[in-house]
Amino acid sequence: MSDDNKFPPENNLPAGYVPPKVWTPDTESGGAFASINKPTAGAQYDKDLPVGQHPLQLYSLGTPNGVKVTIMLEELLDAGHTEAEYDAWLIRINKGDQFGSGFVSVNPNSKIPAMMDHKPKDGGAPIRLFESGSILTYLADKFGAFLPTDARARAEVMNWLFWQMGSAPFLGGGFGHFYAYAPMKIQYAIDRYAMEVKRQLDVLDKQLKDNEYIAGADYTIADMAIWPWYGRIAAHDAYGDAGTFLSVDDYENVQRWRKQIGERKGARRGSMVNSVTGDPSTQLHERHDAGDFDTKTQDKIGDAA
Repeated sequence: MSDDNKFPPENNLPAGYVPPKVWTPDTESGGAFASINKPTAGAQYDKDLPVGQHPLQLYSLGTPNGVKVTIMLEELLDAGHTEAEYDAWLIRINKGDQFGSGFVSVNPNSKIPAMMDHKPKDGGAPIRLFESGSILTYLADKFGAFLPTDARARAEVMNWLFWQMGSAPFLGGGFGHFYAYAPMKIQYAIDRYAMEVKRQLDVLDKQLKDNEYIAGADYTIADMAIWPWYGRIAAHDAYGDAGTFLSVDDYENVQRWRKQIGERKGARRGSMVNSVTGDPSTQLHERHDAGDFDTKTQDKIGDAA
């Protein structure tokens, strides 16, 4: 039997599906995000980005990738780095804000988060930043915080930061998509990605058995990167009842760690910034001043945002 006939079309899902010689996009089968997913890059319309009063300008949304950066900024401020004050502008990806010309000029990949530093350390021209791991590392180096300078300790943090960057797509784009968002339930896809996510949780659980934080004894950008993804799933706060499906309570060390981070002021505040879901008291759509946490959450301003 030839490879083309190895899997009879009647066994495919949908039944009878055979991949065409040349792929073309099918918006009818794109799932929950079909309206914003396109196979092309670049700006789709002209729109400048707003610029606030602080040197650091963040354009983001309170997804796990966005929360990584707002946690870092709030942790820097809580640690006394006053120059880390920032403006956080809401980018509604479901409305296509990421395809405006201003946003694309900061991130040609049209993904949140994106940032501009209008006052870099060298005093030169503004620096654009995109990809959450790049932003975390840049901020850590700029402020000398949450990333060790010792070569071995720094390498361990970077190991885990890049572990997250490579692993999270299996959790979000893989498991989360097929378990919660795909237009049909495909057992093969769900089983494949559930297996990998549980393996990843076991990796973390074993690492945290002998370490207070991900990369050792100190809280670092590795924790800030991993917690919004794996802490959220461990807290039964992602993809519906996925936490039960994945038996996340079995990972005792992950549970200890995610609760410990969740008690930090920086993590709590960072999780609120650019958030548009959940309890209105935890949603701060835009942040331009530390006082906004007390006066501008959605329970206080409602539809005025």
